[in-house]
Amino acid sequence: MDVWNKRPILRGRDIKRYEYEWADLWIIATFPSRHYDIESYPAVKNYLLSIGIERLEQTGETHIVNGKKIKARKKTCNEWFETQDSISYWEDFLKPKIVFQEMVQEPSFAYDETIHFFSLDTGRIITGEHLKFLVAILNSNLFFFSIKRFYGGGSLGETGVRMKHTFFEKFPIILPSKEVQSMIENLVDHILSQKKSENLEEINSKICELYGLSQEEIQYIDSH
Repeated sequence: MDVWNKRPILRGRDIKRYEYEWADLWIIATFPSRHYDIESYPAVKNYLLSIGIERLEQTGETHIVNGKKIKARKKTCNEWFETQDSISYWEDFLKPKIVFQEMVQEPSFAYDETIHFFSLDTGRIITGEHLKFLVAILNSNLFFFSIKRFYGGGSLGETGVRMKHTFFEKFPIILPSKEVQSMIENLVDHILSQKKSENLEEINSKICELYGLSQEEIQYIDSH
């Protein structure tokens, strides 16, 4: 099968602060526009059929299987083994990106530019420019505090936050000088390469300095 359509996938629970813990899970994406001959891939066909063609066919019909009602996928013109929709944005997953989960107890934004992870519906992605600088902002104590108190839709329990993009896109991002941005990106690179969090405190300090916070404000944020 086309290598572009067999990709590693992350679940929300796999996404951590700057990094991820891949569970060796994969997704096989048979996009409608590629017109695969499923008979050329017997292993994939047999695996999909083990799920039940009644669940996969795109007829919108209801079947009775072993005494249980099984609802097929919505009616389309696609084959039973294909995805329902064209998913025109799928190539964004092959770009450098930030991957994050919505329901979190702490900042959980990972950076991915080499493995090209797809994400389950419990994960989201961000593409664009200045991603290493942006992931530093998103993983900062200031951002987490701000989303929880001002920009989010409310907390989850004592410490949880829902990181919904329609909430946090309101958070103002300050672009610093090239020197400051480069310094922060170098700190992010060190975290990504060493798999250590020893630079988190320094990054938090630089972000707070960028937003002009006083020492008293920083202490308050860090304690909440």
